[in-house]
Amino acid sequence: MEIIRTIPELRARLQRESNIALVPTMGNIHDGHLSLVRIGLKRAPFVVTSIFVNRLQFIQGEDFDKYPRTFEEDCEKLEAAGNGVVFAPDETQMYPERQVFIVEPPPIANKLEGRFRPGHFRGVSTVVLKLFNMVQPQTAVFGKKDYQQLSIVRHMVDQFALPLSIIPAETVRAEDGLALSSRNRYLSPEERGEAPRLNEALRQVKQAVESGDRNFEALEFAADALLARHRWHVDYVVVRSRRTLMQPDPDERELVVLGAARLGQTRLIDNLEILAPA
Repeated sequence: MEIIRTIPELRARLQRESNIALVPTMGNIHDGHLSLVRIGLKRAPFVVTSIFVNRLQFIQGEDFDKYPRTFEEDCEKLEAAGNGVVFAPDETQMYPERQVFIVEPPPIANKLEGRFRPGHFRGVSTVVLKLFNMVQPQTAVFGKKDYQQLSIVRHMVDQFALPLSIIPAETVRAEDGLALSSRNRYLSPEERGEAPRLNEALRQVKQAVESGDRNFEALEFAADALLARHRWHVDYVVVRSRRTLMQPDPDERELVVLGAARLGQTRLIDNLEILAPA
């Protein structure tokens, strides 16, 4: 496996590859990321994983400076998974001057995560478009855990007619149901024991809807109340259309329940896809 840190070196190396899958990450590689690499290898013989903690997608007061950076360990895990190149630019490579051309995502970017992290998806869309231009992959793999991000990136690729396919990857979970995330390491032992309750609350909503209950507002309220009783600070638990991430039409079947809540100082997100009965 090769480690490349500059754009010219990356482009020179990738001239030898005709079919590339890209896995964009911010590092602190865990089994969730490695699953993306494995999916990429099923689609292309060569995988590029990028590691870059993108300042543009952090809002004021978030954890940019303390975001876990474990580069050597990351490279060992990626090499063992069969990754071809780690592209690890620094900020002078990604943003050699102040980034004044910005991708402005659609209004859904201001809802759900965007309501609580204003500007986040502007930063995500901008850095992802830059990575697509640098790597020029035929495929890019994104996890469903960041469901809104996946939706926005797919829409961006369609709108700009970019010549690549976006492959969604199922969320990888610990045995107790907690979605794997780099931020899980912020949890205290007590909080880690409590953390799977977010998935439990979403699963109760999913089971109710798949049993025919379409009183989404009541189900959302019950999930909020369950988490609040256990000292979570809930940002949202909502049922939405998978296609639009807006409130679903009365007869819409392909749905998703999304949740975000703070446990102590750690903010966790999760989601579950739902297929409502006809």
